[in-house]
Order: sequence, then C-alpha cells, then structure tokens
Amino acid sequence: MNIVVLLKQTPDTESVIRIAPDGKSIVTDGLKWIINPYDEFALEAALRLKDKQGGKVTVVSYGPPRVVEALRTALAMGADDAVLLDDPALKTADYMRVTRALSAAIKELNADIILIGSRAIDYDQGQRGAIVAENLGWPHLALAVSIDCDGTTVTVERPIEGAKVILESSLPVLVTLGGSHTIWNPRYASLPGIMKAKKKPIVKKTIADLGLDPSEFAAETARIRITGLEKPQERQPGRIIDGGLDAEGKAAELVRSLHEEAKLI
Repeated sequence: MNIVVLLKQTPDTESVIRIAPDGKSIVTDGLKWIINPYDEFALEAALRLKDKQGGKVTVVSYGPPRVVEALRTALAMGADDAVLLDDPALKTADYMRVTRALSAAIKELNADIILIGSRAIDYDQGQRGAIVAENLGWPHLALAVSIDCDGTTVTVERPIEGAKVILESSLPVLVTLGGSHTIWNPRYASLPGIMKAKKKPIVKKTIADLGLDPSEFAAETARIRITGLEKPQERQPGRIIDGGLDAEGKAAELVRSLHEEAKLI
C-alpha cells in the first residue's frame, strides 16, 4: 500500500506568539517549530496501516528549509521517504495555491491513500484535506478517530453528537484525522531511527518541477488574503458576589449583574 501523509510545520503550542510590525504575520525569530499535532496523528495512523498491511509511507510538506527538521522527525518515526516543496512563491500563496502544488506532488507519487490532520494549530482553517481531495477528485472521509484498511477498502469511525458514525470508501481515498493524543498516542522516534533519518535523502521540488506555472503563485493572484492579525482582548478578572448577602440576595445580585453589566440575560 502506498500511503502519503501531508505534514505542516507549525509553531510549538508553548511558544509566545508576537504579531509582526506589518500587522499581518507573526514574528518567527526564536520560535520553536514542531509537526502540527493533528498531522502527527495522521502520521501515526499511516505507520499503523503500514505495520498491518505493509507498503511504504511518504511524507510531503512545504515551506522554507527549516521544514526539513519536521520531515526528518517523521522519517525517524518510521516514514520511508520525504518530499519538500521548497519554493519562495509558496510563502505568499494562499491555501488554494498551496494545495494545488501539494496535489501535483501527490499525483507523482501514485498514492493509494492520503492521510492529513483535520486542522492545523496555527491558522486553524481546516481546508487542506478537503481542497486536496477536490483537486484529485477523490472521496474524503473527514474527522476520523480510527482507521482500518483491508487493502481495497478503508473504514473509519467519526464522532458525532452522542454517538459515532462509521464511514467506508474504496481506494484511493483521502482521510483527515481528528481525535487527541489519548486516541493516537504518536510513537517516539527510536535512536536507530534518528540515525537512519539523518542519512535519508529528502526530495526537494519547486513549483516548476511540478509542471506548474510559477507566475500563477504570485502574491497578487491569491484569492484569500490575511488583512490583519490582532491579539484577543484580555479577559476581565472574575468577580465574587459576597458583601454579606444571604443566598437569596446573592442570587438576585447575580441575576442583576448578568443582565445589566454582562448583558448576557
């Protein structure tokens, strides 16, 4: 089975995010970068399928040279090959263009199944999987918290309100992974895996290498633009209703505060 996992490198969840002077991006100096956790779930799911069915796992990502670190981490965990789309035009391209490039790269790999996180923890747009599936004309099974494959058919479980639904598709198919670390518990890279990963070649491709026109990825062609970033408002301190009131008085004061001050009722 030929499994492709799409990875995105994102800032560590413990990083302090600062808005850049342009008001449209973040300051990247000094940030620690990691594999997007939901994509790490997808990688773990891919490695489990490989353990069960055999085959190979190829990880694909995009971005500047620092993304190599994320790809080497994936190789150390057990992935077989890695592809990096490294082109300056992708820095200003919107998701419509980025996913077009990812789709072109995937076509060259002849994948049977594509796994990707349901969302990324940076901009949280949740678009990559659906757009890639549309570009390829493949079925898309979304928000899977379990996955199984018998070699021809993929079956996933997806949580819904108070229950779960079981979805099934024939290959080829794209699956986006949801859930949590409790469900997937991604494996750690072993020392031998880390040593092997350092020696594995990473295939680097530009937009032109994929047979696409670089001019179509220029910043002015973007259909979705970030017009501004701002920090959320600081949360106001909590208030304790006391003042020597009895229970009935406290309840009345609470209702008054929610109605007149908080404007919630």
